[in-house]
Amino acid sequence: MKWIDTLHIAEALYDKFPDVNPETIRFTDLHAWVCELDGFDDDPKRSGEKILEAIQLAWIDEAK
Repeated sequence: MKWIDTLHIAEALYDKFPDVNPETIRFTDLHAWVCELDGFDDDPKRSGEKILEAIQLAWIDEAK
């Protein structure tokens, strides 16, 4: 997975952290969790607020 794979990342986060409310997560935690996902293979420095926000929104949709 790369940073642009926001939907796949959100699905993986939902599976790995089913009890976490994605609306309350801090971007610093989100960044760390994405980097630790199995299958994630991108430069940690390539993310930014817009990417993290897109992942968070996709995760919120996945959790509904």
